[in-house]
Amino acid sequence: MKAAVLGSPVGHSLSPVLHRAAYAGLGLTGWSYQAIECAEAGLPDLLSGCGAEWAGLSLTMPLKRAVLPLLDRIEPVAAETGAANTVTFAGGARAGHNTDVPGMITALTVAGVPAAAAAPGRALIIGGGATACSALASLRGLGAAEATAAVRDPARAADLLAAADRLGMRVRLAPFGEYRDEGWSLLISTVPAEAADIYAKRILGPAPAPLAVLDVAYHPWPTPLAAAAEQAGAIAVSGFELLLHQAGHQVELMTGKPAPVAAMRAAGLVELARRAAR
Repeated sequence: MKAAVLGSPVGHSLSPVLHRAAYAGLGLTGWSYQAIECAEAGLPDLLSGCGAEWAGLSLTMPLKRAVLPLLDRIEPVAAETGAANTVTFAGGARAGHNTDVPGMITALTVAGVPAAAAAPGRALIIGGGATACSALASLRGLGAAEATAAVRDPARAADLLAAADRLGMRVRLAPFGEYRDEGWSLLISTVPAEAADIYAKRILGPAPAPLAVLDVAYHPWPTPLAAAAEQAGAIAVSGFELLLHQAGHQVELMTGKPAPVAAMRAAGLVELARRAAR
């Protein structure tokens, strides 16, 4: 069986390492997983070319939203967030899933982040794209009914606000860089590492430090935001943990078997160490 990660650019993706480690751990010797460069314009033809030998696809930017009109079935969380990062082909139908949401919840929970960190009005999402929509759904999964999103251009936050409506959540848009004097309990950064530098400075300022920070970036690690969080005594959760756990959910969707997360983590950390040593 075949599987792959699609995106543009995709050459840096850690997904092949994680999925191949899962196949090895599960004894799936006939399975393969590759990275395929694919922009939005090429997605329809690529999907059409996936026959019975294909188990599924992982999707990264810019395809998580573009894939939705091309699917036969969309699971509820993917529909609510307006983003699918996974496609399966069971029964000849294209089904869209969002494993970023359960992956993010698992990453936060495993790291020991208390559900209270997502209390109403205490969580800040940095960014407003597809991953921010998944972060919003993750907060709902942790019991939150509202959150604040810091965005550079409120006019481009329509998708996030629409996702909030579908999720039954309230979202306050804040200027990028805003940091309340009373602080936040949980920060989730969905922007490139360097874009969050202003929040690293805010964390080390006079306002109370958050309980936890999740930065979706993971290489190099720690990011300035994560380093500031650790210095302030907060729990810092790496985007690697998000990537790992969402990939575990993908493996289960595509293979029907429990993901060997420990083996996947070990392989991913070895690869990250190799990249850091370059």
